[in-house]
Amino acid sequence: MNLPPRVTDRAFTRLAEIAEDAGQPQVLRVAVSGGGCSGFQYEITLDAPEAEDLVLAGQGQQVVIDPVSLPFLSNAVIDFTEELIGARFVIENPNAASSCGCGISFSM
Repeated sequence: MNLPPRVTDRAFTRLAEIAEDAGQPQVLRVAVSGGGCSGFQYEITLDAPEAEDLVLAGQGQQVVIDPVSLPFLSNAVIDFTEELIGARFVIENPNAASSCGCGISFSM
C-alpha cells in the first residue's frame, strides 16, 4: 500500500531550530532525481512550497515533496540523525533495493 512519507519528531525539531536560527520559517524540500552512484539520489534543500507539493506539517514546520518524487518516497521516513561524521537529514526508504554508503543515492 502506497502511503505518504512520514517525518519524525526529531526532523521537525531540527527544522524548527534551523528556522529559529534563520529568524524566519524554513521549508524542507525532499526530492528524488536521476543520478548518484546508484541511479537515483535524494535532494534535501531549504525551499519554498509549490502549489502541487505534498505538504507534511508538524510542530509548526513544513516538509514538502513534489509530485514526481512522491512515488519514490512512498512509506519512507524522513529523519534527522547526529553521528560522528556529522548531523544530517536522512531518508529511510523501504522502496530502495540498494543504496550507496553515503545514503544519498539509491536504486529501485
